[in-house]
Amino acid sequence: MTAASVARLSRMSFDLWLVRHGATEWTATGQHTGRTDVPLTAEGEKQARALGQLLNGHAFALVLSSPMQRALETCRLAGHGDDVVVTDDLREWDYGDYEGRTTADIREKRPGWVVWDGVPNGETVEQVGARVQRVIDRAASAGGDVVAFAHGHCLRILTACWLGLPPVDGRLFGLDTATVSVLGYEREQRVIRSWNLSGSR
Repeated sequence: MTAASVARLSRMSFDLWLVRHGATEWTATGQHTGRTDVPLTAEGEKQARALGQLLNGHAFALVLSSPMQRALETCRLAGHGDDVVVTDDLREWDYGDYEGRTTADIREKRPGWVVWDGVPNGETVEQVGARVQRVIDRAASAGGDVVAFAHGHCLRILTACWLGLPPVDGRLFGLDTATVSVLGYEREQRVIRSWNLSGSR
C-alpha cells in the first residue's frame, strides 16, 4: 500500500460528532436565530448537561464550537469547555432581514416560504455550505474523532455536504435542539452513523 493510500484511509477512520445547542427563548418561539447572541434557558442548561452523558468517556482529537454563547455554553456544560476551539465557520446561517422572525410571520407576505428558499440581505445556503465544508476539511486532518457544537441549520447543511449532496439538501435532515448526531464512514462511503440522539431520552 502506498503512503498516499495509507493517508487517505487514515482520513476515513474518524467520526464527526454534531451537537446542536440546548433550548433558548427563541427556539421555543420558533424565531430564526442567526447572529443574535441569545443565551440558553434554564431548560437549555439542563439539556446541555444531559448531553454530557452521551459524550462522556469519548476522546476527541478536536473540539470545535460556534462563537455564539448558546453553543459555547452547551459545550462547557457538556464537559468540553477546557478543550474548545472557537470557529466562525460554525456560526448559524445569517438570516438577514428575517432574523428574529418566525416562519408564520414571514409567510404573511411570502406564502409557502421556507428558509431554504433564501433570505433577503443574509447568507445564501451556498455560502453557509462553503463555511461548513471548511469544518469538514479541518476535521479530516485532526487525527481522530471531532465534535462540533453549533446550530440547527448550520449542522443540517454540514450533513448534506458530508454526504456529497448540495447544501440545500440540508432540508432533508430534521434536527432537534440539544441532540447529538454522528457522521462517519462505511468503508470509503460517508454515512450518517446516528442521528438526533437526546441525552434526556
